[in-house]
Amino acid sequence: MEIVHVPVLLKEVSERLIPPRPDGLMVDATLGEGGHAEAFLSRYPGLRYLGVDADEAIQAKARERLAPYGGRIRFARMYYDVFFQGFRKEVEEGKEERPGIVLFDLGVSMFHFRESGRGFSLQGDEPLDMRLDSTTGRTASDLVNGLDRAELERLFRDYGEEPFSGRIARAIVEERGGHPILTSGRLAETILRAVPGKFRHGRIHPATRCFQALRIAVNDELGRAERAIRDAAAALEVGGLLGVISFHSLEDRIVKNLFRSLARTPEPDTDLKGMPDAPIPKNRGPLLEILTKKPIAPGPEETAANPASRSAKLRIARRADPERPIPDKYRGRREEDHPS
Repeated sequence: MEIVHVPVLLKEVSERLIPPRPDGLMVDATLGEGGHAEAFLSRYPGLRYLGVDADEAIQAKARERLAPYGGRIRFARMYYDVFFQGFRKEVEEGKEERPGIVLFDLGVSMFHFRESGRGFSLQGDEPLDMRLDSTTGRTASDLVNGLDRAELERLFRDYGEEPFSGRIARAIVEERGGHPILTSGRLAETILRAVPGKFRHGRIHPATRCFQALRIAVNDELGRAERAIRDAAAALEVGGLLGVISFHSLEDRIVKNLFRSLARTPEPDTDLKGMPDAPIPKNRGPLLEILTKKPIAPGPEETAANPASRSAKLRIARRADPERPIPDKYRGRREEDHPS
């Protein structure tokens, strides 16, 4: 089997996400081709693994790659927000054990760009699909041909941070007037012609941001990430580690703000205020402790070997015990600053 996916930040993830228990459970929310899974399963012989992925084709590749680890790994095929919604409930009901590690790698695997044939890549001319789960949901073609000009402009601006979103949306509406835009090649050419001439031959293809925006919208990537990370944090065992790798500013902003929100001490229960016989609200601590004051980025060796990793950022948090609040003098400080 040809392995094309290079796990991003593999060294940093492996060295920092150390299982709290040698025979504990790790949940990989974005299994992909199994690169991170193989590293953890080989490094920790007692570790048990649960790999989640929405894409049946890529999970088949992971199953083949990870076959030597037999019963130590289980697989779930669904979007990770759907998985964690059910998994958290099972954990809280005592039907599933709490994991010691949860890892999210929010990037799209090279498999999707090189092998899936679903229009993720600007290279070639493939059906304009972009769904990770190709059995459900709207395709990129549905959006390109179904949204009106204002909706397309907003999509490219909000999800792609595209400076020429208006020009591009207008060009797409004109182009699809003759017949629908059904392939990635035709869409890329339409976008290329829409941008000013001096921007057509830069370091990245002018359609890159619009393709990113369509992929995010098709798969609800930002919404799914926020929902899943919340449920994953709640499902972790106390002392368990949550690692999230993001690849663009929209993702990283969500992760950063979500970590900060879950690391704050909750407000007292407002429903009890003003009630004469109400008990004193419990002084609960935050759900997470942030361990990475700044995100961890790949080093020069990794970016040279794998240019796709250059925008990756890793943030890590640890599940706190909300029944034992962190002393004020340690709040918001890095892992090495906490007492052992």
